[in-house]
Amino acid sequence: MITATKPATVPLRFSLPIGGIAGASFKPEHLAAILEAAPQAGFFEVHAENYMGAGGAPHRALEAVRRDHPLSLHGVCMSIGGPQPLDKTHLARFRSLVARYQPALVSEHLAWSTHETSFFNDLLPLPYTEATLACVCDHIDEVQEAIRRPLLLENPSTYVTFRQSTMNETDFLRAITARTGCGLLLDVNNVFVSATNHGYSALDYLGDFPLAHVEEIHLAGHAEQADDDGNLLLIDSHDGPVADAVWKLYEIIVARRGPVPTLIEWDSKIPEWPVLRAEAAAAQAILDRCRTVTETDDRRAA
Repeated sequence: MITATKPATVPLRFSLPIGGIAGASFKPEHLAAILEAAPQAGFFEVHAENYMGAGGAPHRALEAVRRDHPLSLHGVCMSIGGPQPLDKTHLARFRSLVARYQPALVSEHLAWSTHETSFFNDLLPLPYTEATLACVCDHIDEVQEAIRRPLLLENPSTYVTFRQSTMNETDFLRAITARTGCGLLLDVNNVFVSATNHGYSALDYLGDFPLAHVEEIHLAGHAEQADDDGNLLLIDSHDGPVADAVWKLYEIIVARRGPVPTLIEWDSKIPEWPVLRAEAAAAQAILDRCRTVTETDDRRAA
């Protein structure tokens, strides 16, 4: 059993659910601008590992934001897809953060990032086999038991595939949700990056994606490079605005799935707060248009 000291909790204005609103990554350099503005309808997301200390400036900043805004807690180092057991200390810290901040959304990646005592600064892909599926599901069950709530699992951006795979990615994700009851975080930029790198249709992928289980969407920018053969290679860099092609895919998804919380990720080359806020506003406009169309159709059908 995982044990951890119960942290002090933050007075909260928001709880589950948060509905179809757009948000942005919280960066400490934006704190003053955020606090100077009136509380907004959006939410903020943070990487859990940046707040696993007991206190200090990071927590003071996050507490100030959390008092007036919903929070999404996004893990990047749980190594859900790794073959070895989850790190108990890391999981205990993750659970403590969930208890402390009561985030509206909690998520992790379909990836691995550890080997024995080594931690890699990357989210590495895994083969889609029955053995990997069983391991991933066991790890998700363990996390969900610890945090006492469903976890959202994010589809990866990939640059290699495995000959050992016996199922495609969408079937693998569908099987995970069926076995564990977890939800999905659909990263649209990851879909576009992987589809471009591997030469398949992003629309076909999304047509087979289990959208009914999507409880959050991520949008981000990517970088263009060339591989050793001179072919286009996209990198999930989170260092610029959302590409037009990704916005178009997002509109299609929202029309099919309906409005769900949508997060703009921007993790390097951080712009001024108004730039990031404008990206979130663009996502919110798409969510609002979808909501208006749905409400109009409902009235006509009544």
